[in-house]
Amino acid sequence: MVVRVLVLNILLCCCCVALWAQQADSAGNVTSTGKKIELRLSLQQAINDAREQSLSAMLIKHNFIVSYWQFRTYKAQFLPSLNLDGNLGVYNRSLLSLQNSETGEIKYIKNDNLKNSLNLSIDQNIALTGGNISVYTSLYRLDQFSPDKITTYNSQPFNVSYSQPFFAYNSLKWEKKIEPKKFEQAKRDYLESMEEVTIIAVTYFFDLLISCKQIELAQNSYESNRKLYDIAQERFKLGTISKDELLQLKLKLLNDQISICDNELSVKNKMLRFRNFLGYNSNVDILPVLPETDLSLIIDYDKVFSNVMKNTSFSLENEINKLTAAQNVAKAKANKGITMDLYAQFGLTQVGGDLSGAYKSPLDQEIIGLSLKIPVMDWGLGKGRIQVAKSLEQVTGLEIKQNENKIREDVMYKVWQFNIQGSQCKVSLEAENIGRDRFSVSRERFLNGTINVTELNNAQNEMDNAALRYYQDLSNYWIYYYNLRKMSLYDYFSGKELTENFDSLCGDK
Repeated sequence: MVVRVLVLNILLCCCCVALWAQQADSAGNVTSTGKKIELRLSLQQAINDAREQSLSAMLIKHNFIVSYWQFRTYKAQFLPSLNLDGNLGVYNRSLLSLQNSETGEIKYIKNDNLKNSLNLSIDQNIALTGGNISVYTSLYRLDQFSPDKITTYNSQPFNVSYSQPFFAYNSLKWEKKIEPKKFEQAKRDYLESMEEVTIIAVTYFFDLLISCKQIELAQNSYESNRKLYDIAQERFKLGTISKDELLQLKLKLLNDQISICDNELSVKNKMLRFRNFLGYNSNVDILPVLPETDLSLIIDYDKVFSNVMKNTSFSLENEINKLTAAQNVAKAKANKGITMDLYAQFGLTQVGGDLSGAYKSPLDQEIIGLSLKIPVMDWGLGKGRIQVAKSLEQVTGLEIKQNENKIREDVMYKVWQFNIQGSQCKVSLEAENIGRDRFSVSRERFLNGTINVTELNNAQNEMDNAALRYYQDLSNYWIYYYNLRKMSLYDYFSGKELTENFDSLCGDK
């Protein structure tokens, strides 16, 4: 029987390992077989992978989970709490000093006892008033061992107590105003941070794509110039081109070889950075695919600014700062003035030599008291604190207005930047097509002997520059777009606000 169980456990472990390996392969984290895998990666797939499996995304998720449980902890203090406390086995053997009230003589007597107590309570904070109400029951046992052995029970079967401060700073009231906004800010911070991960993924994607394009252009240039150099050698023998032109072609050929080596190193470096960011295994070679882009999108400034004020953490942060400043003023005022604390208790109690006697015919007990504190002279300390808090509240208000002006300018500039970039991409795409056509014509003219090597090289350089300029403009277009998405938490292609299932994210379904 034991052998059968052992075999089943081994088979189960093997199945789990196989399943894990299959999942790792499907996520791009291939096993270490040494076999290279070429992964054609679209822009959207790169974004999805970055948001799902990058270390940056994981860190953002866990930071939000911390905020989530902090908020859950905050809400718990407004719910009734059931508490059990006690002192068990408290043994005391010592000498106690007793003073005679008539003669003043002090004598020491032996003290030898054992104390045990239990207390069960239900406590509830009251946010509206800042008070606390408690319902509890308790039992106390005292075993006296000298001079005679005596056991005493003291019970409090039912007690209700209430404490209430007056004119005091109510921290629960202010927490109830501020903490929900902080949690909502944590949600928006999460969305904005994930958009920042997206921006990094887009940047790395196009950096690699441009490097791949550069090496492609260098290789094409080398192949083209190698053929032209072979033809030029024959023409040089015939005397139709000069040695200077032949050397220009030779130099261009060597420069292409240098460019290929440099770009190969650049591709390896940028692929390593991109691959590590996405969490892929070193056996994966990423081949970024040029995205199809709708360049007709025009974004309205008023819509972006409205979304910024409605969706993002910016407006919430301003609200929290205002409330915090008002909270500090209220605290300073409460600490300066009169404070009173009311305490009231009603319940039942009894004492007996045994457990049943301690609960027989309990007596009622009532306690009520009021403590009072009146500052008579503090040399302006309280007044100074109030003035400081009020001044800081005004500073906060001015800073909020200043930040709103800055964000308004920033939004306006980035909207202009994006809208212009769309037109820029269209122009650079047309320039790339023209540069390609021009080089094709120039190459034919060079072969026909109607232009020289310098003019051919200029045409090729302009064609390559135009191609790289289009790729760079396209990169800027997407980076500008995702910056606007992060700034406003709104997807302007789909026309929807950015959201997330935060309960599912925290495992609270």
